[in-house]
Amino acid sequence: MTSTATAPPPAELAVDPAVQRHILRTLVTSQILSGAGLAAGITVGALLAQDMLGSTGLAGLPSALFTAGSALAAIVVSRLSGTRGRRAGLAAGYATGALGSVGVIAAAALDSPVLLFLALFVYGAGTATNLQARYAGADLAAPGHRARAVSTVLVATTLGGVLGPNLAAPTGVLAHALHLPRLAGPFLLAGLAYAAAALVLATRLHPDPLLLARAAAAAPTAGSDPQPTDAASTARTRNRVLLGAQVMVVTQVVMVGVMTMTPVHLHDAGRGTAASGLVIALHVAAMYLPSPLTGRLVDRHGPLTVGTAAGLTLLAAGLLAAAAPARSVPLLALALVLLGLGWNFGLVAGTALLTDAVPLDRRARTQGSVDVAIAIAGATGGLASGVVADRAGYSVLALGAGLLALLVLPALATAATRSRR
Repeated sequence: MTSTATAPPPAELAVDPAVQRHILRTLVTSQILSGAGLAAGITVGALLAQDMLGSTGLAGLPSALFTAGSALAAIVVSRLSGTRGRRAGLAAGYATGALGSVGVIAAAALDSPVLLFLALFVYGAGTATNLQARYAGADLAAPGHRARAVSTVLVATTLGGVLGPNLAAPTGVLAHALHLPRLAGPFLLAGLAYAAAALVLATRLHPDPLLLARAAAAAPTAGSDPQPTDAASTARTRNRVLLGAQVMVVTQVVMVGVMTMTPVHLHDAGRGTAASGLVIALHVAAMYLPSPLTGRLVDRHGPLTVGTAAGLTLLAAGLLAAAAPARSVPLLALALVLLGLGWNFGLVAGTALLTDAVPLDRRARTQGSVDVAIAIAGATGGLASGVVADRAGYSVLALGAGLLALLVLPALATAATRSRR
């Protein structure tokens, strides 16, 4: 990277506001649809694996697989976005997620764990694309409004994300009527939702926000001086990118680790799919619904302050989940609401740090690389969660995850000190 680019050239902002509103409306529509697909794997993926394998120790494997698949998808989607625009990258990602959903349904019908794991890997493309879409909202946004643009796209996921888990039981009935295992039901919804999101983006995301932003920035009327490219400015850019990545990676590990095993924890305590669906629905709502407020907080108080709030909120979530009785749906729901809120703080703050630091010509590729790290972190958290919960218990898992969240605080404090100086 050769530029700090903390503020884009004026031409990047010389875009008709109506165009940005149209782009945000299209992204919001696709995110509402994709939210339902995203929530399916969260709600029943671990239960489906546990049912097929008869082992809690491997129940975290589905989460690890679809987050690992999202790592590969993040590379492909970001590269495709960088060369052909956000429309091509995002539409292809959601279409791949729909294909993975079909594979999960086939695996459940055939009772094939191998096919299930392969399909979940492909299904992870939907998760990666859902996260990559937030960057498209910021491509044409003014510097002081980028966090709010990101949050607008994120909050749209709430409707589908809350609706999806609560349809776990009805879609299970539908699956049974189709002579499929009940746990395959939510993936019927996921396949349709991801396919619809891909269609919306392919047909409605015109003009392409990233390509238009590049064209505007390169216009002769820009009138902007070249940004400094000395070693100090390059180091500042690199540090900013690494800090944003660290915040998002740590919050992802903590969130995925606790979230993955909560449905299994409730199931082992005698609670049904409806209870798990309610808890996950509230969790997903907390992941996305506060986004407009979070975006305003980041734009007003800065990403360093909000990133610190993320670490503290995740700590509170871990402590509450560890202390809650296994059958207490209200307390576990509250813990997962805090878990989702902490994740939201970390994602919006980290995204703002990253987007402000990277110039347009490198933006898509750098964003994709960071999302790969986030996906790998999520895969690690999902895989480790099953092992820790099986050997040490859910309470130890939740407590350890909460303490892990504190890792972001020293780096944020150091960055804040440098900024004041």
